[in-house]
Amino acid sequence: MDSSPFVYVLGFIAQGLFSARILVQWIMSEKAGRVVSPTIFWVLSLIASYLFFIYGWLRDDFSIMLGQVIGYCVYIWNLKAKGVWASMTRVPRRLLGFVLIATPVTLLALMLRDPQAAAASLFSNEKIPVWLLLLGSLGQVIFSLRFLYQALYSARQGESMLPAGFWIISLAGSAIIIAYGIIRLDPVIILGQACGFVSYTRNLMIWKKSHAS
Repeated sequence: MDSSPFVYVLGFIAQGLFSARILVQWIMSEKAGRVVSPTIFWVLSLIASYLFFIYGWLRDDFSIMLGQVIGYCVYIWNLKAKGVWASMTRVPRRLLGFVLIATPVTLLALMLRDPQAAAASLFSNEKIPVWLLLLGSLGQVIFSLRFLYQALYSARQGESMLPAGFWIISLAGSAIIIAYGIIRLDPVIILGQACGFVSYTRNLMIWKKSHAS
């Protein structure tokens, strides 16, 4: 597991982008008086998820890697729903798609060169007992399922939206991940998730107010 300053900087950059997306979405929702799903939210999500996946790999943290892989397709779906993906010229679009797919596949291939060592690193890490790995994975799965829920909901509505259920699931998953981060003494996880808690709650309040009027 790599704990060098560079790795933590990478993690903080990713979490900073995650926080920025929430902050921008929150501000735009406050101005609109309703919960909105801006394009910049999904662009920042995709970039942050890519960087955080690499952070998880460098930290031998399976729960982080799992959570980011789940999010990839949903972020791209929303960008497609907003017409952003199609608006890109063919070469940049294909190059971006290749990078997003090739990175996790390449890192997985590197780990599979020595499957036993990879399994020991990810699942038998003495610094991450099995019960803690399961807790972190549970939090990441719940946190990532919010985007699957959002994608299904949006598909049924015919547009990219952030419904109340998205924020409720966000709060539940975030609470578990914060607990995982505290136990693991990982400042990147703790600060990143703590910043989103207020925004999730506020978005629920905005959603309730806009639907009550």
